[in-house]
Amino acid sequence: MSDAPPQRMDNAYVTAMSHFYRGELGRIMAWRARLDNTTNWAITTTSTIFTVAFSIERVPHIIFVFNISIVSIMLWIESRRYRFYDAFRGRVRMLEAHFLVPLVAQNPNLLQGDWRKLMCEDLLIPSFKISTLEGLARRLRRNYAFIYLVILVAWTKIFLHAQPPITGLASFYKAMSVGTSIPGWFVASIFSATFLMVVATTVWVGFRSSGEFTDFGPRRAWKI
Repeated sequence: MSDAPPQRMDNAYVTAMSHFYRGELGRIMAWRARLDNTTNWAITTTSTIFTVAFSIERVPHIIFVFNISIVSIMLWIESRRYRFYDAFRGRVRMLEAHFLVPLVAQNPNLLQGDWRKLMCEDLLIPSFKISTLEGLARRLRRNYAFIYLVILVAWTKIFLHAQPPITGLASFYKAMSVGTSIPGWFVASIFSATFLMVVATTVWVGFRSSGEFTDFGPRRAWKI
């Protein structure tokens, strides 16, 4: 691309774009705070359920199914919020790469591509940059995978409070049932499905998606 026209880097343009960048940065910080809120709700709910489950012996282990349901709702809400955060973060990263870098480098030749056109189109018709599944998978990998794994580990309440005590596979399967209304296969299915979902989604997003930051490679150095 040829050199950028001088009027695009004049004082008025730089001032307007600087305020635009500040506004978009404030917007992604607000959405980032909303992500933290849902994660805190999931952790607080899980901690409360753990306290009740392990302090009161007569509380059945099926309470962890309720725990998984609540955390799954929080994950769904957070994945939706993350899509908004990622959409606005895309604008900020485009401004940083195509506007701030040329200013810092004092080289308008770095203004490349159709980024202005893309930015205008996104302002006129805002759109998400990732799918719902990818947003859910990213939040699962970053935070919720650990919450789910802790809940699955907490299912050891079956061994602690089983009556009669577990002595083999038969007694273990019997202990998984809750009274006569909830069979053991139902509890085992939820346990297995949750574990497989966490592992499969975490591995899937690891191969398909890269993080916001990368490690310094052998050709990069950061020294102050």
